[in-house]
Amino acid sequence: MTENGYHNVRNKFPDELYIQLQQALGADRVLRDAPMKEYTSFKAGGRADLLISPESREELRKCLQILTSFEMRYYLMGNGSNLLVRDGGYRGAIVRIGNQLSKIQVEGSFLVAEAGALLSSVASAALSHSLSGFEFASGIPGSIGGAVFMNAGAYGGEMKQVVRDLTVVTRDGKEEKVLFPEELEYGYRKSSLMKNGDVVVSVTLALTPGNREDIAAAMKDLAKKRNEKQPVAYPSAGSFFKRPEGHFAGKLIQDAGLMGARVGGASISTLHAGFLINDQGATASEILALMELVRKKVFAQSGVMLEPEVQIIGEEQESDGK
Repeated sequence: MTENGYHNVRNKFPDELYIQLQQALGADRVLRDAPMKEYTSFKAGGRADLLISPESREELRKCLQILTSFEMRYYLMGNGSNLLVRDGGYRGAIVRIGNQLSKIQVEGSFLVAEAGALLSSVASAALSHSLSGFEFASGIPGSIGGAVFMNAGAYGGEMKQVVRDLTVVTRDGKEEKVLFPEELEYGYRKSSLMKNGDVVVSVTLALTPGNREDIAAAMKDLAKKRNEKQPVAYPSAGSFFKRPEGHFAGKLIQDAGLMGARVGGASISTLHAGFLINDQGATASEILALMELVRKKVFAQSGVMLEPEVQIIGEEQESDGK
């Protein structure tokens, strides 16, 4: 989601920081040297100095306040479906907003979801209350906090179409406020949250009463399309590249003759060229090398420079002897 602060040497943070976080959240929710490949859908990447998992809005605010007081840089992640940590790991703290913050409530045609709620769970809740408008997101991997952060979308729908308001805390954890769509500067896969560092804690969606059978049929149809056309059996981060204006990333990659291309354990899916997959135990470095190969060859072929949609953080792994 976002990060702030300074660059610190691996694991060289004050003991007092670790102690305060443990006291605020509990020892089992503050992990040192956390293997991020276990927490990301790519199943690749290095370790984070700290991985912190708050279980409530109050714990999240306290956590951010402690990190800010020690000038510790941090990165906010959702469920890791759009994140790749370089093999050298992340020097700082990763704050994971996951299933501990995932309550969903329905109030008439409004659905309120905490940031860690999975999009699939939100879609199911909307279906169970016969609310339409969220079908497009039913098969998108990830949490709703991350989705509103980057204005996620699929099959003609985007989060900006259904967001009524967001509750956020400032990146220092000191203030809580409500933001409305006109304040979010939504564009294609971007929002003002990417710049100001506000942390999403809950989302209110404005949906439309509909026919439950029609909603279920639409969701089933989209799931069928996704399963037929996307490599859901392999670790990935979904569509790896943003859609260039006037083009489709997958078509550009296919036209460049790259379908099935491989670097180490990473390859371009033969089912959908827009997906980089980890089908043979790839490292993050191999995935990134494949990304650069794609960008270089697509640019040479079409003059279009692809930009990753996946969030890439952390340090390059040092070579032996350094």
